[in-house]
Amino acid sequence: MTILMLRHALLVPVLLGSCVAATAANLLGQKGPTTALLHGGPLQLSTRRTAELFPDGNRIWKVELHRGPRLLASWPAASGVARRQSADRRWSPGNAAPLPAGVYSLGRPEPWGNDLWFDLTPRFDTTRSALGIHRCYPGTGCICIPERADIDALASWVKATGIRTLKVVN
Repeated sequence: MTILMLRHALLVPVLLGSCVAATAANLLGQKGPTTALLHGGPLQLSTRRTAELFPDGNRIWKVELHRGPRLLASWPAASGVARRQSADRRWSPGNAAPLPAGVYSLGRPEPWGNDLWFDLTPRFDTTRSALGIHRCYPGTGCICIPERADIDALASWVKATGIRTLKVVN
């Protein structure tokens, strides 16, 4: 019995440690690409809705950059307003719903006033249009990244690597 308990005591931290997600501050690509991170295979850019909420009740989304299973960067974002998270996302333009799930062509970052705009073109049928990634908060249909440093880091990655696809997971 003592050996069994000792084995569980030694295994639990190992198992839990492998399940804990890295915090954004600890991710090597969080502030943009480094010479070492620019090599090593294709990159995937995705965004997903989380169960977390901003203090005002809006849903937190994550814009994430992966190389294979390795998470290189993760930026908090918003898409859609709090009360419209379950609204029709594909066929009702202007309803303040989040971006529809699917694959999008990603444009290069362009100046947008004093900010940046990344054009998003759906690769599936939808009546939604004028979609993009930009700095704002809250979002009413695009992917809105509230922090200037985060959108600048994403722009650096897109410029340096030529990423041209975004997958909206959920």
